[in-house]
Amino acid sequence: MTQWSGRRDHALLLTLYNSGARVSEITTLERAQCRFGSNSFLHLYGKGRKERTVPLWTKTARALQSWFQEPPPHQTTLAFPSARGQKLTRNGVDYILQQAVDRARAECPSLREKKVTPHSVRHTTAAHLLQSGVDISVIALWLGHESIETTHIYLEADLATKERALSKLEPAGGELPRFKAKDEVLAFLATL
Repeated sequence: MTQWSGRRDHALLLTLYNSGARVSEITTLERAQCRFGSNSFLHLYGKGRKERTVPLWTKTARALQSWFQEPPPHQTTLAFPSARGQKLTRNGVDYILQQAVDRARAECPSLREKKVTPHSVRHTTAAHLLQSGVDISVIALWLGHESIETTHIYLEADLATKERALSKLEPAGGELPRFKAKDEVLAFLATL
């Protein structure tokens, strides 16, 4: 990350994944919407003028703070401006992501068969939150979904969560052990 654009792209991609933000939210994000301190967060404006606050991981907050120390080539309040100081386009964000995916393919060959888009990063954020045990209603708030029903697609798609639930069950058709109370329990029950 020796170039201005590389440092911007690094901060942008970390923020995109951490926040699960829509591309439109990232491209219009202003520096003033980012708060740093013991609780670092982004204040996002989403669809339908809905507002939400998303916490930042320490790594993301540090990357953003470091990025904001850089003097922009043009006067702008945007968090992630283009080289001309303008708002990045949807295609611009996709281009930045594709550059990162192309570099990652050397280490992760399975990426060759996958189509990675800024929106799939948003889905990945939701899936990772779900796999970490975050409640589906919190994920809906995190992503700025209008309704929790929108977020239910992650429950349907998350095979790992289903496998964890299945592992807690005894296989069907097996011999179920009969409950046998201990003598202390029987003695206690007899006193009632």
